[in-house]
Amino acid sequence: MIRGILDHLLPDQYISLCPEVAGGLPTPRPPAKIQYASSIDVLQHQAFVLDNLGNDVSNAFIDGAHQALKLAQQFKVTHAILKAKSPSCGSDLIYDGSFSGHKVHGDGVTAALFKQHGITVMTEHEFLVQLSKTIL
Repeated sequence: MIRGILDHLLPDQYISLCPEVAGGLPTPRPPAKIQYASSIDVLQHQAFVLDNLGNDVSNAFIDGAHQALKLAQQFKVTHAILKAKSPSCGSDLIYDGSFSGHKVHGDGVTAALFKQHGITVMTEHEFLVQLSKTIL
């Protein structure tokens, strides 16, 4: 549904980027979670993002977040629509790190970095709600 909405926006109104891919991870990739810590801890190299195979992918998440921020700043981005619950893009609610499906209050690595730099972050669901309010 988001893709259909983006197809109707003018090309200069949005930038599409996956921070995890920008950080060097492949697609598809194994699921990854912040391990029982905050994204701020990850950004400060005090916690880890591990995939479900046990690989430490923290540096890819950190590098991707910084690349996304650099691009956002270059284009003077004020708002970001990021994927809900993602360890990179999740906003306000992410998985707890146990790979059990449990969620906790928190932000993904990119979402936290964007918020630190004054970029308003919303999930795709929040964006659709806001869009429907402006259309009605």
